[in-house]
Amino acid sequence: MDNLGDVRLFVEAARLGSLSAAGRKLALTPAAASARLARLEAELRARLFDRTTRQLRLTDEGRLYLTCSEHALRSLDDAKAALQEGQNAVRGKVRISATSDFGRNLLMTWLDEFHGRYPDVRFALMLTDSLSNLVLEDIDLAIRFGTPQDSSLVARWLAPNRRVLCASPEYLARCGEPREPNDLARFDCIVIGSAAGPVNEWRFTRGGGAQTGTHTETQTYTVPLDGALESTDGEVARQWALCGYGLAVKSIWDVADDLRAGRLKTVMPEWRYPDAPLHALYHRNRFLAPRVRVLLDFLTERFAQTSGELEALVPCTDPAVAPQSRRRKRI
Repeated sequence: MDNLGDVRLFVEAARLGSLSAAGRKLALTPAAASARLARLEAELRARLFDRTTRQLRLTDEGRLYLTCSEHALRSLDDAKAALQEGQNAVRGKVRISATSDFGRNLLMTWLDEFHGRYPDVRFALMLTDSLSNLVLEDIDLAIRFGTPQDSSLVARWLAPNRRVLCASPEYLARCGEPREPNDLARFDCIVIGSAAGPVNEWRFTRGGGAQTGTHTETQTYTVPLDGALESTDGEVARQWALCGYGLAVKSIWDVADDLRAGRLKTVMPEWRYPDAPLHALYHRNRFLAPRVRVLLDFLTERFAQTSGELEALVPCTDPAVAPQSRRRKRI
């Protein structure tokens, strides 16, 4: 425990790729940070980093020590959180990852409300449309559409998520409106990119399915990428749609206000794009600190209150899919 501060400095330097940045985060001067790292390396009798003026790179010994150090620090942090739980303490920092649109347009408002109830809780909010590595980036809670296949995470169902094809009224007045997916070849399309590549295969279904006794029709349109607008940022795609640049598939959670205000309009409402329910993701093997558990319960309540309004905004026309949106999933 004598060199715990040195170990934390080492872990932060490896995470940030900069000893000076790690020092600033821990309120150390560059000289002090350098001295503490040198002390740790001397004690271990091993060089942890290969250092140049521009780069900080882990050695083989550094990579081995980093893995063990991260596990040890997480165990100590979890033990501290467990003690705080015994004191019913809801305080400390919660590191949250969320998609760009949802984080800016709704989550920030909810976090302000939560902070009003629990003023001793602080937030670190990371907005990205890619799924962060919750372990490496030390994320306590991630809010994502769908359920990623990662056995180290628990996915807690939060709310259904209807995805809609939408465009600005100005664009539709200028270019017309498609009636079915096969018409989309005549229209401009906006594509969202992901770590796996651009999501340019749009699949739609129409019809009630077995419960209604009607035939379910499926059509798939593959957006040609050479003529499409592409972005890995959902907020950019939304702004392009608002500017009248074309059609975009967006989560109802991201465009609800735009639909209410008439800035965007749903297109082909009888054709349903696959849903991607919202989930909260967190570490399976880590202690869930009181501040994280209370925040998760708060967000679950807010999602339940708001999802009913969104279902009324874009009602579900296919009863066969409704029960699926209420399933809670764990991965």
